[in-house]
Amino acid sequence: MPTFLDIPFAAPDGEVLKADLYLPDSVDAPPPVILFLHGGGWRFGDRKLAPDLQRYFASQGFAMASIDYRLSTVAPFPAAVEDVKTGIRWLRSVADQYGVDASQLGIWGSSAGAHLGALAALSGSERFAGDAYAEYSSDVQALVDGYGPTDFLRQDEFRDPDGKPSDDPESIQLPAGKRSTDPDSLESLFIGAPILEVPDQVAQANPISHIRPQNTPFLILHGLSDTAVPWQQSEMLYNALAQAGCNAELVLIEGLGHGFFNRNDLDERGPFHLQYRNTQKPDEVLHQRGCIFPMVAEFFSKTLTAKARLI
Repeated sequence: MPTFLDIPFAAPDGEVLKADLYLPDSVDAPPPVILFLHGGGWRFGDRKLAPDLQRYFASQGFAMASIDYRLSTVAPFPAAVEDVKTGIRWLRSVADQYGVDASQLGIWGSSAGAHLGALAALSGSERFAGDAYAEYSSDVQALVDGYGPTDFLRQDEFRDPDGKPSDDPESIQLPAGKRSTDPDSLESLFIGAPILEVPDQVAQANPISHIRPQNTPFLILHGLSDTAVPWQQSEMLYNALAQAGCNAELVLIEGLGHGFFNRNDLDERGPFHLQYRNTQKPDEVLHQRGCIFPMVAEFFSKTLTAKARLI
């Protein structure tokens, strides 16, 4: 399977950002691209904090990419979302070089990466644009949001004080008992100021503030046992997308906490009990059982116009 690692794609303010690419072995046309955005509270992690991108989903005919973005230790908001949009445009600039179809590009985000992906998808091409590869579009054709924050100022009202964090590679590094409104919370460090003191700036960092009628379909997944980002954050995003007439699916998963996309063996513990909602049928809540990674693959298969087929 063709793999290209440690590719420098940008250096904002001298901070070198790198990308990894994983391409399918045999396709009969350029494959669509899925860009994975890692979690880590905007504070830690890099492009390697990801599931096995060869298995999920280069082996199924997608070109997979994972990129760095500036952490809050380096630069506050909006640096990280600018880097995400730069990464999208870079992928389009090298599409011919790597033989991929970056006109069909989806984002798959985990936690903070889901927040950045949603913000990039919803904010339009003019906001948080950055400077590099300006001749290319930063639009995306599909987005999978895994347990991302939606409204920083409303996270604490849903927190379970008795909840215990899961032991995945993301959650284990999140400070226990921390509230989003604390002056040194991950959200405040990301913004660059205590979030209660800069509500206008926080609003600009909230994906929910940028929702408008648009064509990017969303698949939103959240574990009902998440103690890092309450599941109500995903429900709020879904409801706001539905109200704007957007195409969105919400899947709430019993028994899962935070960071489950980092577990390559996730579905070996399934199938899971799911609560499923779709804006196309707003009055229905389906209760069913299913596995997580196949659901993500199916979503991208139906939303990215794949000209490529495995041969």
